[in-house]
Amino acid sequence: MNRRAFITLLGGAAAVWPRATRAQQPMPVIGFLHAGSPEPNVNLVAAFRKGLGETGFVAGQNLAIEFRWAAGQEARLGDMADDLVRRRVAVIVTPASTPAALAARAATTTIPIVFATGGDPVALGLVASLNRPGGNATGMTFMTVELTTKRLGLLRELVPGAARFFALANPHYAFAEAIAKDLEAAGATLGLKIEVVHASTDEEIDKAFATMVRNRADALLLTPDPFFTNRRAQIVTLATRHALPVASAIREFVQAGGLMSYGPSFPDTYLQAGIYTGRILRGDKPADLPVMQPTKFDLVVNLTTARALGLTVPDKLLALADEVIE
Repeated sequence: MNRRAFITLLGGAAAVWPRATRAQQPMPVIGFLHAGSPEPNVNLVAAFRKGLGETGFVAGQNLAIEFRWAAGQEARLGDMADDLVRRRVAVIVTPASTPAALAARAATTTIPIVFATGGDPVALGLVASLNRPGGNATGMTFMTVELTTKRLGLLRELVPGAARFFALANPHYAFAEAIAKDLEAAGATLGLKIEVVHASTDEEIDKAFATMVRNRADALLLTPDPFFTNRRAQIVTLATRHALPVASAIREFVQAGGLMSYGPSFPDTYLQAGIYTGRILRGDKPADLPVMQPTKFDLVVNLTTARALGLTVPDKLLALADEVIE
């Protein structure tokens, strides 16, 4: 072999070796841990995948996703988080599920976690501070008091004659105490007294509605809780039967027949979770990624439900709505 042929062969081999090495590297696997069920979250998972795609990751091509759904049984989250840790996933994602975030945090202090929570992540022990998380977790947090006040104010505009406002809360939810404080602060801001009824089972939801009807409730505010989200069909059916206007934090209640929802754009939240996950896979450290707050909020109004309740939706609210269901 002459010198030129040898150099050509060596150069060709040098070009091939890095590609072969890259081809042998294992595909990263991320764990997706959620307190809910897959069916109601199809569009949100699509938004998460889109966020991953914006950072160059596509499931099935250069990334694998291990999904774990608790289907409303939060007691299962701890075991699911432990299982993801045993599988040595590269990142654990817990979008819009505070109990899942806490379960992941309890399971590992080394695997990166991307969360979304309605609670204060500092008080929860997820991060050291919002600007400098400092550990293995980062993500998004929602402005709960401000959002509760806004949601209650919108409900009052939609039901101007309402005098008795009720809130449905789950006493066993991880943030039951924080939610109660949010309700109290929101009511004080608006000059309203909110009566809280509790439910943590299907039967207790039925009893809660019976209590509200007996006490002549004029409007109902649903507190954010995966338990209620998974039972939205039951709640909307009862609200319709008793002609009770219902406001929620998520649009799925309105799509099921509730009156109104106002809250962070969950598709945007899942998108941002996907972007943060991709950045971490590319080498960014959770400790250096600031905890974000939502910048996009959605107001959804069900005009058909409003008409059935004999309510007239103000033109200014229709103009502000991101979605009007007819």
